[in-house]
Amino acid sequence: MFKNIGKSDKLIRILLAIVLIIIVEFGGVTGLLSLLLIGLSFVFLMTALVNFCPLYIPFGIKTCKKTRNGCV
Repeated sequence: MFKNIGKSDKLIRILLAIVLIIIVEFGGVTGLLSLLLIGLSFVFLMTALVNFCPLYIPFGIKTCKKTRNGCV
């Protein structure tokens, strides 16, 4: 699997996931919306960890630095 997420994109995804988890944990959101936010934060964390976002493929987006062998 190739990489298409750069360092800044990765940092934003991790920070956003942490913020969503904090909002849910401290009671800012409850019910079904809290489950959706936890799921979304999980997706953000997983895509940040593997440096790959499948939604970027159809749009041809790559936020990583390009080298001869792909992305760094």
